[in-house]
Amino acid sequence: MLKNLTEAKKEKPKVFQVLLLNDDSTQEVEVRETEQVDFLRVQRHLKYGGSVFITSKNSQKLSFPKGKTVNESNSTTRKVRAF
Repeated sequence: MLKNLTEAKKEKPKVFQVLLLNDDSTQEVEVRETEQVDFLRVQRHLKYGGSVFITSKNSQKLSFPKGKTVNESNSTTRKVRAF
């Protein structure tokens, strides 16, 4: 019976969003979604003058339109340019 309770109460793995902001002429922002934060990469980014913002994606209550699929990979990277 205890085994059934633990199986029924499985939690989704935590997903973190790590935003790496460059402090140079490009002002690029790298967004990483991952289950584990690479703190060595974060430390290196800070050492070279960048900024870092880390948040838990699980805490955000986003509703997606029905019929569309969501990317379920463990780690994705996207670069955007700040205006």
